[in-house]
Amino acid sequence: MQQKGRLSQWDDAKGYGFISPDAGGPRLFVHRQAFGNARPQAGQAYSFEVGIDAQGKPRALKLRSLAPKAQAWRGSRVWLVPGFASAYLVCHLLWPMPPAVWGAYMAMSMATFIVYAGDKRAARLGQPRVPERTLHGLALACGWPGALLAQQLLRHKSAKSEFLRRFWFAAGANVTLFVLLATPLLRSVASWIRAG
Repeated sequence: MQQKGRLSQWDDAKGYGFISPDAGGPRLFVHRQAFGNARPQAGQAYSFEVGIDAQGKPRALKLRSLAPKAQAWRGSRVWLVPGFASAYLVCHLLWPMPPAVWGAYMAMSMATFIVYAGDKRAARLGQPRVPERTLHGLALACGWPGALLAQQLLRHKSAKSEFLRRFWFAAGANVTLFVLLATPLLRSVASWIRAG
């Protein structure tokens, strides 16, 4: 029998949370597998079935989002990846850059995506994890587009607010450095300082 409720708590690192039924009653345990390929989002409405786990306790199964698809992706920042690629192309057309710069972004993004995937697997198997400072270092070193894709597609490191604050700082620092080095802005500032 289908019921409706909201995902009231979700721990992305551990892969489980709790859903509060609209009809009332106690919250139900829900595991990542119950979402299929969808990305769990705390506060979002879902339809679900109630099942029993191996210990005889009730749990939510077969969750389906009740939010429109556009709303489900509203919090996503994946659009920044093609946005940055477009900005890079414009900068390259105006102020040609060595091909190695684009190569660095591609290589580091792929490497970062792979590291995120490995860390997600390690979390699932209870193995040693990749330090967060390493993930932030990869984001700073041109790998932030790959990290952003991994956060969305792999549903990994996408809910912890402290991690995300540091990630956005690293990504912002990388983009700022790119703008300073790829455009005449740094030269203009240096000329202004020398003239002053």
